[in-house]
Amino acid sequence: MAHTSTRPPSFYIKRILGIILLLALAAVFFFSGISKLFALEAFEWTFIDLGIKSNTTAAIIARLFIGLELMIGAFLLFHIYLKSFTYPVTLILLVAFTGYLAILVVQQGNEGNCGCFGDWIYMNPLQAIWKNLAMIAATVVLMFIYPIRPYKNQEWIAVLIGMAALVVPLVISPLNLDNQPIVRNENIDLSPLYSAKPAPYIELRREKHIVAFMSLTCPHCRKAAYLLNVIHRQHPKIPIYMVLTGHPDQQEEFFKETKSYSVPHILFRNSQAFAGMAGESVPAIYWVNNGVIERESNYYQLDPATMEKWLEE
Repeated sequence: MAHTSTRPPSFYIKRILGIILLLALAAVFFFSGISKLFALEAFEWTFIDLGIKSNTTAAIIARLFIGLELMIGAFLLFHIYLKSFTYPVTLILLVAFTGYLAILVVQQGNEGNCGCFGDWIYMNPLQAIWKNLAMIAATVVLMFIYPIRPYKNQEWIAVLIGMAALVVPLVISPLNLDNQPIVRNENIDLSPLYSAKPAPYIELRREKHIVAFMSLTCPHCRKAAYLLNVIHRQHPKIPIYMVLTGHPDQQEEFFKETKSYSVPHILFRNSQAFAGMAGESVPAIYWVNNGVIERESNYYQLDPATMEKWLEE
């Protein structure tokens, strides 16, 4: 009679638990990567906040990170080199994100959306840290209970999946390499600002300044203010000034979302004079040199390297 070996119940329990954890982990990585693609600019600004001066460089890095998230999700799903590659890379990425979030909490507090799931799920930095710790724990458990051995021709599948994952963000959201501020040569009369009480403590009519006209209720203005805050914090020598319009009661929500309170600003209540300076729409971001608008940009075109070059001209 042939001898039949029976596996203990613990073997099947580990396999079932392993599959559940693996699928859940893969789903989180897929969801995280896809959701960031629909809020890509905010994720790009994360790398500006880390000291990257070029918007193009930040855009490339952001897309590579999204591709890496999609690749990890696919590698988990298809059991690609789990023990030797996928699990360790997963841990490294999660630890790196957790460290960044911890620094963010210490430096800026626990306010605002961390952007882990784009704009689809709001999650503050502390919540994101707990989420990452749970994923780290799940990965460690998987390393012990679900160490699947590599299967035949796995290297070719890995190459194809890896290339596809890294290319997808570039296909869905191509890089815009020619997104430069508009060159203008128009006078702007900023004297109404100095009739306000309190008036700006900075003389904006002399030398070079980035002057941003924004409404407290405008969603695009809030994005611009968030990025201006990032640039102001990382590049304090760039002279940025925000001219805001709206009701004083709206300021708290505006600054809570944009974290831009430290950026020099004024709440200007004269709507007619504001429109005369800002023009037809906001945000209106002007690069002003001695009372002359030399450049006009939207927040996509706020490139620290370009701004510094303009200041040196």
